[in-house]
Amino acid sequence: MDAIVKRPQCSENLRPTRQEAEEAVKTLIKWAGDNPAREGLKETPKRVVKSYEEFFSGYDEDPLEFLEKTFAEVEGYEDMVIVRDIKFSSHCEHHMVPVIGKVHVAYVPSGRVVGLSKLARVVDAFAKRLQTQETMTAQIVNTIEAGLKPKGIAVLIDASHQCMTIRGVSKRGSSTITSQFRGAFKDDPRLEHRFLEAIQGRMG
Repeated sequence: MDAIVKRPQCSENLRPTRQEAEEAVKTLIKWAGDNPAREGLKETPKRVVKSYEEFFSGYDEDPLEFLEKTFAEVEGYEDMVIVRDIKFSSHCEHHMVPVIGKVHVAYVPSGRVVGLSKLARVVDAFAKRLQTQETMTAQIVNTIEAGLKPKGIAVLIDASHQCMTIRGVSKRGSSTITSQFRGAFKDDPRLEHRFLEAIQGRMG
């Protein structure tokens, strides 16, 4: 499961220092054609490195930990639970530009449920990494499956990729949809339809 939840990443002894990271930003500023020593850019390397700590904080989190605490007092509830419109921002691993969108998550509990905010935390833990949307979709499903062992899982992501909207083909307004269904959602078309119907109009 570690291979699914945690991607290979720099070990602490290979991770650059803050100063090295700031010097790298200065190099990029020079490469862009500007002067990192001018007044407006003097503090930029520090600001960029600090923002990267926030953008990529997911590397320091284990999403499975958010699903450890569950609740059995559900009065026999066994239908699907849906959390819609989980907003996220991530970064494309190919161009390191923002990916902004929404995640819709549903699962059919197997006796126990998890706090709804924990599903949003799972999304954020994966979003705050360098990502592809397809990988992120699978990671969320795999983590919920491992942590909750539900009867079924459905995840749909609708996102706008700035690597497509502000560069390259520059197709503003385009979005990408990925989805994955497991268990009851894959086996029962009616359940899948109910999920899609419930989030209709929420995409985009």
